[in-house]
Amino acid sequence: MRWLYTLLLYLLTPLLLLRLRLLARRNPAWGQRWGERFGRVPPQETGRTLVWLHTASVGEVLAAAPVARALLQEPGLQLLMTTTTPTGADRVAALFGDQVQHVYAPFDLPGSVRRFLDRVQPRLYLMMETELWPNTLAACRAREIPGVLINGRLSEKSARGYQRFAGLTRPMLQGLTEAGIQNRADAERFQDLGLRPDATHITGSIKFDLTLDDSVRERAAALRTQWQGNPARPIWIAASTHDGEDGPLLEAFAQVRAQTTSNPLLVLVPRHPERFDSVAELSNERGFVTARRSTGEAPGADVQVLVGDVMGELLTLYGASDIAFVGGSLIDNGGHNLIEPAAWGLPILSGPSLYNFAEVSDLLKEAGALQVVENAKDLAGQVISLIETEELRTVRGQAAREVAEANRGALEKTLTLIRRYL
Repeated sequence: MRWLYTLLLYLLTPLLLLRLRLLARRNPAWGQRWGERFGRVPPQETGRTLVWLHTASVGEVLAAAPVARALLQEPGLQLLMTTTTPTGADRVAALFGDQVQHVYAPFDLPGSVRRFLDRVQPRLYLMMETELWPNTLAACRAREIPGVLINGRLSEKSARGYQRFAGLTRPMLQGLTEAGIQNRADAERFQDLGLRPDATHITGSIKFDLTLDDSVRERAAALRTQWQGNPARPIWIAASTHDGEDGPLLEAFAQVRAQTTSNPLLVLVPRHPERFDSVAELSNERGFVTARRSTGEAPGADVQVLVGDVMGELLTLYGASDIAFVGGSLIDNGGHNLIEPAAWGLPILSGPSLYNFAEVSDLLKEAGALQVVENAKDLAGQVISLIETEELRTVRGQAAREVAEANRGALEKTLTLIRRYL
């Protein structure tokens, strides 16, 4: 099955390169450093133990950041981080500068992976969440490089997809040296697909081990002061939105403004940078006075929608807000990180698609911190209730913070797993 998979990848490579060219029209970074994607990376000859940490894009980079910071404290260790997207590369650079080296991950083709491993020679291969690649894992196993999955998660939907290719999935999962899985339900799904029970460890989600340091709190407080104005107005953030969600969100916001007198500000943050312009245009078309975060100017009292068109500051934007809606959930995308707004103690709203964060969403719903809405009308009703009732905001926000604080500890469990191989 792996040979069929590899043949298909080779056949599709021209289409993949064409897609990269098309993406480069929007973001030139997609058209750069192509050699790295075929394993042509600078040789690593530092004399230190090299750990390869693979993430996909911004979300995985941010989730892996606590692990990366801890590993950087290990004596004699060099950390190489790979991503598949330029935005992920930008996050690595912003978070770590020259403390870690970044290259793009090689395509999962035998030749690309072989060149990469020849030049990098890692002692350990770490994968985040669901970044599982059959040829890469097989090549590491052949070279006796331990492959450890960290913060692993597997929704029911993803498990069904993997099951359709059991002949490829089972040997891949059986080849994992260890796997730190977020919760028992996900662990059982992994084991049903082939992960060995003796390699399975339930560690919790690293994302709960979020630290709101003084610098983040100070930046958030400064933004909040700028945005609220005098008299203070409520701030509703709609974060990580996807195509198909911004329209209903703006519709809900129009209903909120029509039924409240508090001049609320909507901070609308698209998930992907290539959508920044179109979302700003949509807001203008709907008749809202719209500003963009990238200008750096504080939105005046006349601004109704602020488009968060700057990467890497979502955590700060949450801290400046009163109410949070987390996107990727009004469409069938599985939702995004609910823990960041919970850590700030915000009441949280979401659409019904939450399979990527099933256990986290269940914890928040059981605590009364998360309300799920089906459409713009439901969303508007929830936002209006939260705007008009301070006690409700406080109770739900405190419940969210308590869930976030009660589930810390995954980071240390994950590091214990990793240190076995350093």
